[in-house]
Amino acid sequence: MTSLHVLRTGVANLASVRAGLTRAGAEVIVTDDPAEAAEATHLMLPGVGAFGAGMAALRATGLDQVILDHVDAGKPFLAICLGLQLLCRSSDETPGVEGLGLLDAHVGRFPDTVRVPQFGWNRIRPTAHATLLQPGHAYFANSYRLTRIPPGWEGAMGEHGGPFVAALERDRVLACQFHPELSSDWGQALLRRWLGTEDTRC
Repeated sequence: MTSLHVLRTGVANLASVRAGLTRAGAEVIVTDDPAEAAEATHLMLPGVGAFGAGMAALRATGLDQVILDHVDAGKPFLAICLGLQLLCRSSDETPGVEGLGLLDAHVGRFPDTVRVPQFGWNRIRPTAHATLLQPGHAYFANSYRLTRIPPGWEGAMGEHGGPFVAALERDRVLACQFHPELSSDWGQALLRRWLGTEDTRC
């Protein structure tokens, strides 16, 4: 069973995340200890809530640098919902707060012409060279989003008040705006592909 460290930030529902990852074949360890997280083979950043609060929690514990080092080392990394947004430079949600900067992108709010937040199922369409992401329907709960895939990344797009980024992937990094742990069998299959507990050719 794959050992996976989930970062405790105080801005996530860890019960559903833990249950979903366990079903996908992971031994889940929840931690906010940067020394412990630095030794992880697989690392996950969940998140529900505000951009500023999420970044404050990471910086208060030193987990921001742990994430940067983990990704730089080429180790498997998963970000979910707010977790994806925290990888960006900045967000309209909390002006003036710097994100992790792994993605050269700014997070904007959905237009008022559609329901905000977006709650529920939406169809996603992977880019041509995505390897982990496959067509399907995923469960979303978000008010903010990216509108284009940054250069050098593959991913998947959705439609809600215009195109938006549903997920990103590059090397061992998978970042999902949706909640794979709440996305039924399709989401479980995605988690298994990322964990390596399912054949990626399926």
